[in-house]
Amino acid sequence: MTAPLATSGAPVRAATAPSRRELANAIRALSMDAVQRAESGHPGAPMGMADFGAVLWNDFLRHNPANPKWLNRDRLILSNGHGSMLLYSLLHLSGYDLTIEDLRNFRRLGSRTPGHPEYGLTPGVETTTGPLGQGLANGVGMALAERALATRFNRPGFPIVDHYTYVILGDGCLMEGISSEACSLAGTWGLGKLICLYDSNNISIDGPVSGWFSENVAKRFEGFGWHVIPNVDGHDADAVHQAVKQARAFTGSPTLICCKTTIAWGSPNKGGSEKSHGAPLGAAEVAATRENIGWHHEPFDIPSEYYRAFDARTKGADWEGEWNDMFARYRAEYPDAAAELDRRLACGFPPDWQELAWSFIQATQERREDIATRVASQRALEAYNPHFPSLVGGSADLTESTGIPWIGCRPVDFEHPDGNLIYYGAREFAMYAIMNGLALHGGYVPFGGTFLMFADYGRSAIRMSALMKLRCVFVLTHDSIGVGGDGPTHQPIEHVASLRVIPDLSVWRTCDTTETAVAWKAALERTNGPTALIFTRQKLPHQDRTPEQVRAVARGGYVLLDCGDEPEAILIATGSEVQLAIEAAQQLNNQGRRVRVVSMPSVDVFDAQDAAWRESVLPAAVTRRVVVEAGVTAPWYKYAGPQGMVIGIDRFGECGPPEIIFQHFGFTAERVAAAVQALF
Repeated sequence: MTAPLATSGAPVRAATAPSRRELANAIRALSMDAVQRAESGHPGAPMGMADFGAVLWNDFLRHNPANPKWLNRDRLILSNGHGSMLLYSLLHLSGYDLTIEDLRNFRRLGSRTPGHPEYGLTPGVETTTGPLGQGLANGVGMALAERALATRFNRPGFPIVDHYTYVILGDGCLMEGISSEACSLAGTWGLGKLICLYDSNNISIDGPVSGWFSENVAKRFEGFGWHVIPNVDGHDADAVHQAVKQARAFTGSPTLICCKTTIAWGSPNKGGSEKSHGAPLGAAEVAATRENIGWHHEPFDIPSEYYRAFDARTKGADWEGEWNDMFARYRAEYPDAAAELDRRLACGFPPDWQELAWSFIQATQERREDIATRVASQRALEAYNPHFPSLVGGSADLTESTGIPWIGCRPVDFEHPDGNLIYYGAREFAMYAIMNGLALHGGYVPFGGTFLMFADYGRSAIRMSALMKLRCVFVLTHDSIGVGGDGPTHQPIEHVASLRVIPDLSVWRTCDTTETAVAWKAALERTNGPTALIFTRQKLPHQDRTPEQVRAVARGGYVLLDCGDEPEAILIATGSEVQLAIEAAQQLNNQGRRVRVVSMPSVDVFDAQDAAWRESVLPAAVTRRVVVEAGVTAPWYKYAGPQGMVIGIDRFGECGPPEIIFQHFGFTAERVAAAVQALF
C-alpha cells in the first residue's frame, strides 16, 4: 500500500505547509529513529544530506510513485548507499509502496529496507549500492543509455527519451579509484544530463578526511571535462535549488555540485563527528536532536501535512500521462521507430531466433575450423548481432585482442552516442559498472571484453551484476597458461574457479567454435543473471559431433566421446584441455579400455539439469574419474569423487612458448592416460 496521509491513530493537526527545513527534518527524524530502532546503521549521512535531498526530490525529480519503472522517469542513485535511510524516507514520504512499518523494520531479516539499497527489492531503488563509487559508475551507464536512446529514437516534437540521471555521492565514493575511471569517461562522452550532488562533509568512518583526502575535487573534475559548481551550502535549500537549476541548463558536459554539509546536522553532540557515521546516535542524543531541530513528534510519527507536501502521486501520474499521450502520437506518426523501441526495451529476439541461432551453430560445426575461441566468439557476434539490436559491446583497451569488434559495429563517441561499440580505455572496473548501468536503464544488453587475468580489477562489479541478476555478458579471453610468453603475471590460474563460485553468475569455458556459438546463444538468452564467457588466445582443434551432441552442448555437460559400451572410466575436461582428454581416451580405448570423455563447458548449467541427464553423462557407478583443466584443482573434486584425480595447476605459471609451458606442467595426453590407468 502507498504512504498514508496521516499516521494511524494520530490526532488531526492543522494543515500548515511545512518549511523546507521542516521537510528535511522529517527525513532526519525518520533516519535517526530507524537506525536507533535497528541498533545499527548510518544516521549521519542521511541527516547531513536531508536538506539537499529534499530539494532535489521535491523540486526537480520527475517520477511516478505508482510506476517505478516508467521509462522516462529521472533516475536517482544513492552511491553512498550506507545513507540508505535518506532514500527510504523520500520513497515512503512521496507515496511509493513503502510503508512506515517497512521503515520500522530497517535492517531486519526479510524487510524491504535493508542496510544498503537493493535493486529489485525496494520499489524506486534504481541500483544496488554500498560498495562505494559503483553507484556513481552505474549512473554514468544510465546517462549514456539515455543519451544514446534519445539520439536514436527522438524526433522533432517528440522527446520520447528525455530524462536526467542524478547521483548523490560522498567523500568515500570519490576516494575509490572507480570514480576517476568512470567520471573521466563521462566527461569525454559529454553526458550533460548526468548531475552529481557531492555530499562534502569531510568525514569518513576513520574521522576527518584531511589526513588522507586533501585533493582539490573541483579541479579534478574540471580536468575530467565536467561542469563544476563549487562551495554550495548543502543546508541552504535555495542555494541548492539554484545550483541544480544551473546544472540542468548546462548541457554540454556532466555537472558536479559540491554541497558543503555537516554530517548528522542537527545532532548537538555528534554532528560533524565520525561518531555519527556508522552507529546509532543513542537514545539520549536522539532526544537532544529532536529538541535541537524542533521536532516534537514520537518516533515514526509524521504529521499529515508533511505527507501532503512530499506526496508525488498526482504529479507523477500527470507526468506519465502526458508522456503516454505523446508516445501514442509518436507511435502513430513513427510506427517503425516505436516498434523498434518496444523491442529494444524488451531486449527481445525476432520470431525466428531459435531457427536462426541453431542454423548458425550447425553451420559452425560443419565448417570444422581450428581457431582460437576468442576468434570463434567474434564469429558468433557477427552472426547474432544483426538479430539483436539491444547488444552494445566494448573493451578495456583490448578490443582487437579480445575479438570484440564485429562487422558493422559503430563506435560510441561524443558525436555518435548511439553506436554499439564502446572504447572504455584501460578501465576494467568502470567498464563493468557502466555495463551494469546500461542494463539497469533498459534498452541494452551490454557485453565487455578484457583478459581473464584482469577480471579481478572489476570483480566487485561482476559480483554486483550477479547480485542484481542483470543481463550482462563478460567476455574474458587469454584464459590459461596458454598465454605463454607474457608469463605468470598474465596467466590466470585461480580466476575461472573464483568466477564459478559467484552466485547467479553463469560461466562457460568452451573448447571449440561450436561450444562457443552455443555459449553465446545461452548468454544472450539468459534473463536472470550475467554470464562470463571464457576464451583462449591460442587455436583449438574442432571436435566432431553428431547433431544430437551439438544440441547437448546447451546442457552444460555432455558426452563428447563414448566408448561404445558402459564406460569403466570417465575423463572430464573443459576448454583447451578437452583435446588432451580426447587424445588420452583414444589411446586407452585402442588398448582395450572403455573410457568416456565428457566436455563440461558450463558447470552451473550442467548442475541445473535434471538428475536423469546428469546420471546419463556421469553415471554414479563409474567412480574412476579424471578431471583436466589448466587451473586450480580444488573445485573439481566434486566431480572426480574420492576415488578420482584432478590434473590442474595449483601454482603460478611460467614464461615461455605455450606448447612448452603445457608440457612443463604435465598437460599432455600421455600424463592424462597414465592418470586413468593408475585408477585401475
